Amino acid sequence: MVESETTSTARGPAGPASGGIAVDLHGVSRVFDGGVVAVESIDLHVEPGQFLALLGPSGCGKSTILRLIAGLDRPSRGEVSRSPSSSSAAEHAPIAYVFQDAHLLPWRDVADNVALPLELRGIGRARRRQAAARAIERVGLGDAAGRYPAQLSGGMKMRASLARALVTSPDLLLLDEPFAALDEITRHELDDELQRLWRERGMTVVFVTHSLVEAAFLAQRAVVLSRRPGRIVLDRVLALPVERSAALRTDPGFAREMRALHEALERGTAP
Repeated sequence: MVESETTSTARGPAGPASGGIAVDLHGVSRVFDGGVVAVESIDLHVEPGQFLALLGPSGCGKSTILRLIAGLDRPSRGEVSRSPSSSSAAEHAPIAYVFQDAHLLPWRDVADNVALPLELRGIGRARRRQAAARAIERVGLGDAAGRYPAQLSGGMKMRASLARALVTSPDLLLLDEPFAALDEITRHELDDELQRLWRERGMTVVFVTHSLVEAAFLAQRAVVLSRRPGRIVLDRVLALPVERSAALRTDPGFAREMRALHEALERGTAP
């Protein structure tokens, strides 16, 4: 059995004013058909407004945990809970989910793709177009609002997907390796953008990634899982400033945090 190594359950360095919700997993296990145990005995508390990175080898249950948090799946054992949403506005949704594939509708332009969640909630056209325009501007895609997905680069598609998630002003943003297929420069640009948006909005973020660099750059806290069945190997508050710039990636403190995450990954993949 892999032992948990918890550096801290505290929030760590002061972050943005919280507009997020808390997430709790108590003794959570998920067993799929055929007896495949994806994750086992997961205890995890995510504080409101915290940015948490979830790492581990392929097949360790990272995406399963994300789906359980979102309510898209149910645990076989244990309990998943979230604190109530802070808003009752029709435009507001407590949870938004960003997948690795942008999943844009090819017959809709960027503005209409981004506005789709509000349309499904019955928000009037003028209000949803206005909200979509704000979200599109926030992700730096304002000059492409009238383009169709086939006219967008991979990075632009992911910006549109992120804008679509943000248009509902979520309390909790879940991201499942959204930038994994992008080139390194584009990925770094979107990491910078996501960090800025989190500081501005103060929502709770749970971000699944295979990248140690991405996890250390984005997150306040990182949780490393073992190989399947996924168990927590390391739960670490990262000793890095809240505001991150590109220069941080070459800082000795950044290297120390990456080394700690790498060592935990090695422990988690050991026989």
